[in-house]
Amino acid sequence: MHADMTQLAVSALAIALLILLITKLRLHPFLALMLSAGFLGVASGLAPTATVKTFEKGFGGVLSTVGLVIGLGSMLGGLLLNSGGADRIANTFVGTGSRRWIPYSICAAALLIGLPHLFDVSFVMLVPLLYAISQRTKNPLLFIGLPMAAGLYVSHGFLLPHPSPTLSLAVFHADAGRTLFYGFLLAIPTAVITGPWLTKVLLRWCPREIDVTSSPLMAAAQTNEKGQALRQPSLPIVLLTVLLPPGLMMLRTAIRPFVGAQGMAHEIAETIGDPIVSLLLAVLFAIYALGFRSGLGLKQIQKLLGKSLAPAAGVILILGAGGGLKEMLIATHIGDLISQGASHWNISPLVLGWTVAALMRIAIGSATVATVTAAGIVAPLAASDPSVNVELLVLATSAGGLMLSHLNDSGFWLFKEYFQLTVPETLKTWTVLVSAQSLLGLIGVVLINALVG
Repeated sequence: MHADMTQLAVSALAIALLILLITKLRLHPFLALMLSAGFLGVASGLAPTATVKTFEKGFGGVLSTVGLVIGLGSMLGGLLLNSGGADRIANTFVGTGSRRWIPYSICAAALLIGLPHLFDVSFVMLVPLLYAISQRTKNPLLFIGLPMAAGLYVSHGFLLPHPSPTLSLAVFHADAGRTLFYGFLLAIPTAVITGPWLTKVLLRWCPREIDVTSSPLMAAAQTNEKGQALRQPSLPIVLLTVLLPPGLMMLRTAIRPFVGAQGMAHEIAETIGDPIVSLLLAVLFAIYALGFRSGLGLKQIQKLLGKSLAPAAGVILILGAGGGLKEMLIATHIGDLISQGASHWNISPLVLGWTVAALMRIAIGSATVATVTAAGIVAPLAASDPSVNVELLVLATSAGGLMLSHLNDSGFWLFKEYFQLTVPETLKTWTVLVSAQSLLGLIGVVLINALVG
């Protein structure tokens, strides 16, 4: 027992070191995760060479799937945003109803636009459009800004190929189609509640009018190599491009019972429904439908795809380092101790995953790092308990990573600056919004688990 307590103390010190390196020393999360994993290995008795090999194994194991998914998703998002596809969705949705329905429309548009791309990039690209819509419709900026943020952030927290659910999917070995299906069941009501509905309350707490004539940034002009304006893609083409990957992943899960365990039909279903293949097919389709058909040249498309990968590079390294930390927990048998101890606790693994991720998020600020760390801690428990619904565990852990965004989170400052708010106003709006999404995610996961359990 003494040795077990020592191992648990070492793991606690490793997590404390991770928090200290990120919050106090401002070290990049990638380096912080590497150093914390190294400390965990050596302090637990692994030889330095074994520690390095263990970290490399975990790093490569996660990125063998997660890196490809994030990279392809970023390319697809880049094509969507730079071809005018995102504008097409937003303008079509906003222009289809009265003022009362604008928050619902922009929230739905943001959820779709946020599907294939990282939150920060989608947010920055959509802000100029929000300023224009606010001026055109004579609505307060936050009246449409908060629903937009809600739609983007539920995609970020609950839906593939975003980093947090994608990493959890790989760690827990969950089914992509089923995870996406449950994710949509959570994302849609959560977006409605925290977007259009909650906005009415938050606007009372932050009633100040924001100057929409001075946008913090301007949208880049969309032209081809000859300087001609791009042809904006049609809404059906844009929607087909965005929904192709989740559609193929969920289709694979739906038809599995009907195609058997082998044969040509089985091979086709498994191949096109794989997250990597489905995203690759969507990117190839987008190159033609959103790229060439819109007037972009081959050189422009190549440059656009390369540029779209830049924001994903840091995220991919963080996810890989998180995989290394997870492997270190396994190699040092700390995961087994947590699993054995948790088996005696009167707490659901879903609630445990959410709680660990939420605590890490509050301490560190990064939803991705919080989810990475929580997934590594909870993974042995999921592996040892066949009754755990791993798809819902993916979503519970990711939802915990959304909790209580505050001054140590880059998303907090992004929202503050682009909507010209003070720190107290940002706490009353952004922090309340994402915390509500996290809590609703947990409640939704528990309810779905009770229904399918």
